[in-house]
Parts: sequence; structure tokens; C-alpha cells
Amino acid sequence: MEKRKAAMSSWSLEGKQSPAGWDPHLSRILFLLLLFVTSAQGVTPNLNPDACLVSQSSNGSSVSCHPPAKLPHSLPADTIYLAMEFLNLTQLPANTLQDVPNLQELHLSSNQLEDLSAKFLLPVPQLKVLDLTRNSLTRLPAGLFQVSAALHTLVLKENRLKGLEASWLHGLKALGHLDLSGNELQMLPPGLLANFTDLHTLDLGNNHLKTLPPDLLRGPLKLERLHLEGNRLQVLGEELLEPQPKLRYLFLSDNRLATVAAGAFRGLQRLDMLDLSNNLLTTVPEGLWTSLGKAAGNMKDGFDISGNPWICDRKLDDLYQWLVANEDKMFSRNDTRCAGPRALKGQMLLAVARSP
Repeated sequence: MEKRKAAMSSWSLEGKQSPAGWDPHLSRILFLLLLFVTSAQGVTPNLNPDACLVSQSSNGSSVSCHPPAKLPHSLPADTIYLAMEFLNLTQLPANTLQDVPNLQELHLSSNQLEDLSAKFLLPVPQLKVLDLTRNSLTRLPAGLFQVSAALHTLVLKENRLKGLEASWLHGLKALGHLDLSGNELQMLPPGLLANFTDLHTLDLGNNHLKTLPPDLLRGPLKLERLHLEGNRLQVLGEELLEPQPKLRYLFLSDNRLATVAAGAFRGLQRLDMLDLSNNLLTTVPEGLWTSLGKAAGNMKDGFDISGNPWICDRKLDDLYQWLVANEDKMFSRNDTRCAGPRALKGQMLLAVARSP
């Protein structure tokens, strides 16, 4: 801002020669040209550091408020995009959005919001994207989404949620992307996602989950990406993933998995990537890998089973065969080693798999 003021002061508009030797008439022409180009691009010239940046298009206005801007007292009536980020907001009035009925995207990340009014989203039934990343929310008010049937992206990552209630999400009918990562979730209620039939991305990574309800994924049958990494899961049973024929990316790294059921991956016909790294797996049941289908049809984006304490005995014969058939898709080969028996400790799992 100071640079802009200095530059403007060097343009003499009173008919005097500028310090840099510019012709005053040329300076005036350049200044007016700058204003014209800025306006033509749909950006409102903003010389007030406390004001938000407003850009306009045929679809409506976009408003971006970042420091040092302050929370605006009013918004253009045709606002379709609103970002109020890094402003250290702890509260927002219930009527904040009352004058922007056409709002489609709302970004409130990196504030310190502690709660929201149940009436907060009532004025914006066309809202499609809501980003609440990095706030201090511990709960959501029941009824918050009662008119949010159009919302397809909800990001609640890096808040302080310790639990969820199904009632908090009532009203969401078109949700395709749900990000709950980086919270403090310890458990999830049964039926939480029962009505989310269009959900394609679910991120529950980096929470404190030890178990998951067996029916968690019975509703969203179009799921393509599932993030469960960075939790405290100990067992992967047969029921959780059974109804997921379209799942392509499965992230289970950095848990405490010691047991994976033989039928855990049954029905995953399109899995392109699997990450089981940094768990407590010593062995896996026969048939686990063959249920993933033929080598040429799966895992095109790779798999990772490194960082597990594998016991390289004959119980892994099924895994050995699968590894050799898919070794070109294997990540972190050098970190995928045997923890036992003693004669094989430290050897690469793939080398053992190749040996006669």
C-alpha cells in the first residue's frame, strides 16, 4: 500500500515535472489507463486497506476479505462467492448472509470460530461449498443445514470436533465431498452417512478413531476416495468396505492395524491405490490379496505396505505371489522389510517373495 501511495505521489497531476522526469500529461494518461484496465477486468479499485476485494462477472460478485481487511458491514446483493479468512473471527452474527441470497461459495477458513447460529445458513439456500477449515468448532448446531439441499462440499478439517451427531448433518441431500480430517473424533454414530448417496470423497484422516460403525458406508455407494489414515484403528473387518464397488483410493496408513479380515477387500473391483503403511501388521490371511482381482486390473496408482513388522514365514505365501505379480506398482520397497524370523530379519520383503 505504501509503495502504491509513493508511486501515485510521483505522478504530478498539477502540471509539474515528476521527480523521475516523467511528463505530467503522460503520467495522467497512464494513471487513467490503469484504472480503466482494472475496471475492465471486473475488479473494483481498492485503495482502502480495510476494505475487501470485490470482483464482478456476468454471474455475480466475488468478495475476498483477508488481512488487513475488516469484516464488511454490507455485501453486494449479487454476491456468489465470499471469502473471509485469516481474520481471527470468533463469532459471526446470525444475519451475516441475509443480503446475499445467491451465495454459492463461502470460505471461512483460518479464523477462530467457536460456534455458528442454527440460522446462519438460512438466507443462502443455493450454497454449494462451505469451507470451515482451521477454526475452533467443537460442535455444529442442529438445523444448520436445514435449507442446504444444494451443498455438495463441506470442509470441517482441523477444528476441535470430538464427536458427531447425525442430526447436525440433516438437510444435506447433495453432499459429494465431506472432509472431517484433523479433528479429535473418537467415535462416529451409527447411520451417520445413511442419506449421503452421492458422496464420492470422505476424509476422516488424522482423528482419534479406534473403531468405525460397521454400517458407516452403507449409504454412500458411490464412494471413490476414503481417507482413514492417522487414526487408531486396530482391526479392519469384512463389513466396512463390502458395499463399495466404485472405491478407487483407500488410505489406511499410520493406524494400529494388526488384523485385516480375509474378506475386507471383497468387492473392491476398481481399487487403484491402497496405503497400509506404518501399521502393526505381521501377517495377513490367505485370500486377502486375490480378492482385489487380477494384477492388470487393479492398483494402477500403486500400493504401500511398508513400515509394518512383517513375519516372513510361509503364512505370507499368498502375499509373496501377489507382490511378485504387482512389484512394479509397489511403493517404498526398501522400507518394506521382515521383522522376523531372526534369519530373515531386516531383509526386503520383495526379495524374500522372489526367493524359491
